[in-house]
Amino acid sequence: MTNSPVARDIDTSRPHSARMYDYYLGGKDHFEVDTEAAETVASAYPGIFVCARENRAFMHRATRVLAREHGIRQWLDIGTGIPTEPNLHQVAQSVVPDARVVYADNDPLVLKYAERLMRSTAEGRTTYIEADVNDPQALLDASELAEVLDLDRPVALSLNALMHFVTDAQDPYGIVGRLLDVLPSGSALALSHCTPDFDPDTWQKVTDIYNNAGTPVQFRSRADVGRFFDGLELLDPGVSVGHRWRPDTEPTATDAEVSLWTGVGIKP
Repeated sequence: MTNSPVARDIDTSRPHSARMYDYYLGGKDHFEVDTEAAETVASAYPGIFVCARENRAFMHRATRVLAREHGIRQWLDIGTGIPTEPNLHQVAQSVVPDARVVYADNDPLVLKYAERLMRSTAEGRTTYIEADVNDPQALLDASELAEVLDLDRPVALSLNALMHFVTDAQDPYGIVGRLLDVLPSGSALALSHCTPDFDPDTWQKVTDIYNNAGTPVQFRSRADVGRFFDGLELLDPGVSVGHRWRPDTEPTATDAEVSLWTGVGIKP
């Protein structure tokens, strides 16, 4: 890893949210600094492992629903994170083999493993863009995006466990609005977002851990998460705790363990 140009750009002096998330999911693509920070979070909030798993499960279910029930064949997944199979394109292409997916992230370690995101079906297409959600126009202007997605046809904008890393000072609602503005009628927003609603004291500790590690976060209430869907037609059951959004089986986790608001909206 240390001999590659990409690896030389990886900062291992401080934890990174994507690598910490990889740790929560039981992955192997993280460093000691990430493990230490993740374990500090887990000591304050043991439910973080359940939260991470339920976030992935929501992504799988939302992707299948959009493909099967709403005719979506294109996805723009921002804040992709370190690949964890099944990746979004594998879920989508298991339902519609011709699905096209553009992944975007700004972590060099994700770029290192991006080939995992490029193993598309013959009928479909995937690509990876190194981009930052804080600069949505640069992302939308990327030539790789235009090669894979047809923005005249519906696109699902997938923002999983991303927007709590965009503070109010960074204009999160404006960013999501600019991304949705370029997408046609019939497009969708699938979003998950950690929340302090069920245990404010614990989530303040988690906030402090991330902020002190140099990763600003802003966990939001149900009402504030709901604002991301303004102007969209929310699918049932609306903005719901992650494991309660169209579950495949009866939920066993508690809302406080999951602490994740999720929702899917369709652009009219």
